[in-house]
Formats: sequence, C-alpha cells, structure tokens
Amino acid sequence: MLNAIGQALIYVVPFLLVLTVIVTIHELGHFLVARAFGVKVDRFAIGFGKALYSRTDRNGIEWRVGWMPLGGYVKFSGDLDASSLPDKRGLDTLKSEIVSRDGAGAERDYFHFKPVWQRMLIVVAGPVANFILAIAIFTVLFSLLGVELRPARVAQVTAGSPAAVAGFKPGDLITAIDGRIIADAGEVTRKVSLSSGDAVRFTVERGGTELELVATPERRVETDPIAGRITVGRIGLALSSTAAETRHVRYNPIQAVGRGVQETGDILGTTLNYLGRIFTGRESGDQLSGPLGIAKASGALTNAAVAANPDPVATAMNLLLTLTSFAAILSIGIGFLNLLPIPVLDGGHLVFYAYEAVAKKPVAAAVQEAGYRVGLALLAGLMLFATWNDLQKLNLFQFLGGLVS
Repeated sequence: MLNAIGQALIYVVPFLLVLTVIVTIHELGHFLVARAFGVKVDRFAIGFGKALYSRTDRNGIEWRVGWMPLGGYVKFSGDLDASSLPDKRGLDTLKSEIVSRDGAGAERDYFHFKPVWQRMLIVVAGPVANFILAIAIFTVLFSLLGVELRPARVAQVTAGSPAAVAGFKPGDLITAIDGRIIADAGEVTRKVSLSSGDAVRFTVERGGTELELVATPERRVETDPIAGRITVGRIGLALSSTAAETRHVRYNPIQAVGRGVQETGDILGTTLNYLGRIFTGRESGDQLSGPLGIAKASGALTNAAVAANPDPVATAMNLLLTLTSFAAILSIGIGFLNLLPIPVLDGGHLVFYAYEAVAKKPVAAAVQEAGYRVGLALLAGLMLFATWNDLQKLNLFQFLGGLVS
C-alpha cells in the first residue's frame, strides 16, 4: 500500500510541479504585457477553486493560489464572463458603468477598451512566454552541459526492409534528409518515425562518394518505455557510431540561444506535421496524450533519473536536469495548444479580435456564444481522445477485462 502511494506521488508530484511553473510563466506573459499597456487587473491566479493563499497588493491586484493546481488565469477589471469578449451592447453597458463610477476617460484603463492590436498582443503573450521559457531552458542546457552528437552511421540493414530496397549498406553515413543536414542520429529516428507511407530522400556518404537514396518508412506498432504502445514509421536501419566519431559540443551563449530557438522550432514543426498527418489519415493519433499520459511520462522520467546513479547528489542533479528538459518540451506543447483557433483558447480570442480589426466592431454575442459552445465541444473531444489513448497505454482495459474474465 505504501509502495503504491509512493509510486503515485512519483508520477503526480513532478507533473504538478512542472505544470505549475509552466502555467505561471504563461499567465505572467499575459499579465506583464497587460500591465505594460496600463490595463487594470483584478486577480492573478494559479490553480482553481478555494484559495490556499491570497494577498492583495497596493495596486489592488489579488495574488491567489487555488487548491486545484491544473491551470491559472488573469482576471482583467471589467471582465463580464470567462470569455473576456463582450459584444457591442455589453461594451456600451460596461463603459457607462465605468464612466458613472470613475469619470469620463476611465474606461481607457480597461482591457476591453484598449486598441485591438494591444489586446491581441496581450493574448498572444501567454503562448509566446511558453516558447521563451523553452528557449531559455534549452539555452542553459546547451551552454552549460552541451550535447552529444552521434553521427548517423548505418550499423545494420534488415533484409527485405525499405532501407534494403533503397540500397542502404552497413557503414553508410547519413548526412542529410530531404535536403536538411543531419548532425545527430536522433534526427534520423525522429524524421523516419513520423513519415510512414511517405518517400524520404536520404543523402548518404559511402567511401568518399555522395549518394541519394529514397526509402518509404513502414508503419509499425512498438512499445516505448515512456509513451507505451505507439505507431511509428521504420525503414529497417540500426544506427551506431564509434567513440571517435561522437562529439561533445558545448555552445557559447549566443550559439546556445540560436540552438535553443532551433530546437523549439523543430519541436513545433514536428507537432504541426504530426497533427497534419492525423487530419489527412496518415497517422492514428495514438501519440496524443492528455494529463494522464503526461503524468505517466513525468513519472517514468523521474524513475529513470533516480535509478541512473545511486549517489544522492548525482541523483538530485539528474532529476533536476530531466524535469527541466521535460518542462521545456511540455511548455512548447502548452503554448502551441493555446494558439489553436478554438474560441475557448487564446487562439480563439485572436480569431475574434482579427474579425474586430477588419469589421471595426466586436463579434456579435450570438456568434460568440455559438463559437464557445463549439470550442468547448472540440476541446472536450480532444481531451477525451487523448485520455482514451492514455488509458489504452496504461493497459487499464486489459486489466478490467481480466477482472471479469
């Protein structure tokens, strides 16, 4: 029983800690840009539900920590509802109340009466803050620790595989994929895993000669130690490199920032590519994860970091680095998710503000209401789908089936 509780804490606590940091940075993005434009703010909250901690500063802003650590929000003065998007009638009513209470011109300090470009910047600042956090983390890791670069040297080719058909041979060095230079074998694996059914062009160095080989990855079901059973693309290559070929590269601060931006862009590009393949039917979507899957991943990473070294100090450093890297990747995912053009998310707000900028008037109340209903349905459907994936990977259905068989 105690062991089960301990394992549950290992999975839940790191996830909540990482999530809290990411949500705080996201909301700070909204908050800081809003304050820079002189917007009045009522509350900055991390977590929902009853307040565990609450303090009101001299500007009248309440800083609150809720008991449910699964999100956060910034409440601007004058918000009429959770959408922060009143229609023209609502704006007129709000303006009358503000003017009658505080005098003419006081409405200019309220979010809803700021120029639309300022409101758009305030909204987009949350996701941008998530990307900046990821870049900052990668920059620190690349400059302080550096990276191990292992050339994509072919060690083995499976007979009858797409790689064998394409003409790969042991000893080949993959130097580029679809025209992009490859510095590490991991880049080959990532590209191939999300290219099942698509022809991939490899630039290969063999005996001082450069060759072009084309292989089409096959879709396979594999078990990942962190993600569980997933569908990935494979071409039948085993990659390896000698110790002499492996390079440890530590970047100077400027180079590290550039590499951090590149890493963040690569993760975003991979995410967009994967979603596009889902919508076109080329991927099943089994790699999408919800809170359960993310908690499982954080727990698996925590266990791996703890088991890697028996020394307490080394274990603590390993755990810190592991969770920091995980935070960077999760921060990118949360930033991207919030930019989706779904009305309940930041991206949906941007769509409404874009309409307002063109039409010179807010979106009608009926359209906003319909948009939010559709947005909630889409978001709920996405979460249900991701949770279904998580439960499948946790083998819950096999477990329940075993109970009644």
